[in-house]
Amino acid sequence: MSDDEKLVGEFPFLPKQDRAQKKRNALLESGYALFQAKGYEQTTAKEIAAHAGVATGTFYRYFSDKRQLLMSLLEDKIESFLPPEISWVTNDPVSSLASSLESHYNRIHEFGLRRVLPELLLKDPELVGVLKNARTRIHARIYSGLEKAREKGYVWNDLDLDTVSWAIMVIVENGLDQTGHAEKKCTCLEIAKLVCRMVYPPSILEKWRGNALETIE
Repeated sequence: MSDDEKLVGEFPFLPKQDRAQKKRNALLESGYALFQAKGYEQTTAKEIAAHAGVATGTFYRYFSDKRQLLMSLLEDKIESFLPPEISWVTNDPVSSLASSLESHYNRIHEFGLRRVLPELLLKDPELVGVLKNARTRIHARIYSGLEKAREKGYVWNDLDLDTVSWAIMVIVENGLDQTGHAEKKCTCLEIAKLVCRMVYPPSILEKWRGNALETIE
């Protein structure tokens, strides 16, 4: 197996000098562009280096292989693939959540590397670990937000916050496919309504809806 085919390697060298940082950033931008255009498997380290205007040897100074470059790209972006931070204490939770979801799905489409993840998750345990840790952090944020809403008496009294937090993540994570590929597309607003019905009693939603109408009037 060649270096270019490896999925596991040492963590990349992180430069401190400005000139070296610019070279590394150029390689990251090049890899991002080529992964989008050609896909992960069809892109080589040599092509990434050439696209960035540096020698192949320079690529291996900063990255042990193309997989480590991809991991560096994903490191700061991985949470963008997961449910966004949601405010559960608001007078219009449905509209607020629908707006957050729309922005979230747009970010995923713009990033352009979502299709690479399923391919690598099947054979890259380190990436699985990175994604798992990110999902745990997102779950903790949702759980914390729901706790604050419970303290104010907004959510169902018997709501299991841990379970519903994971359920919300599953719904939101799969919502992108439902909004993009289903025969009858599920809108962000419909997803938001479903989640809010899980979280809030009808009396709370009606109260907020009434307050919103009074404000408009």
